[in-house]
Amino acid sequence: MAGTRLDITRIEAARRAIDPTFLDTPLYRCEALEPVLGCAVSVKLETANPVRSFKGRGTELVASQLAGGAAVCASAGNLGQALAWSGRGRGLDVTVVASRFAPAAKLDRIRALGATLELVDGDFDMARERTVAIARDRGIRLVEDSLDIETCEGAATIGLELVDAAQPFDTVLIALGGGALATGVGHVLKTRAPGVEVVCVQPLGAPAMTRSWRERRVVTTDSTDTIADGVAGRLPIQEVLDDLLLVADDAVLVREESIIAGMRLLLEHAGLVVEPSAALGIAAILEDRDRFAGRHVVTIVCGSNVDVDAYHRWVGTATRR
Repeated sequence: MAGTRLDITRIEAARRAIDPTFLDTPLYRCEALEPVLGCAVSVKLETANPVRSFKGRGTELVASQLAGGAAVCASAGNLGQALAWSGRGRGLDVTVVASRFAPAAKLDRIRALGATLELVDGDFDMARERTVAIARDRGIRLVEDSLDIETCEGAATIGLELVDAAQPFDTVLIALGGGALATGVGHVLKTRAPGVEVVCVQPLGAPAMTRSWRERRVVTTDSTDTIADGVAGRLPIQEVLDDLLLVADDAVLVREESIIAGMRLLLEHAGLVVEPSAALGIAAILEDRDRFAGRHVVTIVCGSNVDVDAYHRWVGTATRR
């Protein structure tokens, strides 16, 4: 697709650089969800891999270009795990900067994978500022999720797998945070399946990228307030927004109670334990059933790194619909 930073030829080549453990993830029709949601629903499951999220697709591309070097990234938890995993197998020295308030399970896993973990007393965007200083002072590679094209084109391989699927679909629902997943998958769909609607979903409590998409300019927020920590950014990146404006058909915001209800539905009807960001697609259907009625919708279940105590608290208090 002309105009974006992404390139379909590079995306196709990315399949050869990414460890097969992250590729060809399950895509299946989940009929048990359909009576509740009022539409045909297929799940693209990006959690059945060593880091339990789609992020490994992008970090595999990054790490493949850094033979024996060092890298630093900011992470809400999933990117850090993925870079640590990809770096460990290639002898890379990986440093991850994260918020002290990130889910403990994600932080523990980053350490277990051998990365150096530095914590800041703030949110993801504060962590991102710290990584800039580390990269400058140490002269190492700064990996910036969504800005670095490898993170977008790695995620875009999900789009290739979707368009290769035998069963046609009408809409793809994509969690929207920094934008790597949405711009990557969106680019492939607009190139190979332009009739498919690309809908991005973000929490009301972390609306910066959605507001930016709607106003066609970068809109920042002072804070975030959502359980979906994986998409809780305040400072959209201009280059990523430029790509998103070309590939997304819509961007919607959903309430916290809908995210929790989506997590419960995925547990009860699909047997999936997911983190809040992975339930955004189901939340979007719950909030606008009429829009999706009679359609075949794919939702990308993008991660399952969730704090167990918090998960039980959320799902245990969710309102049945």
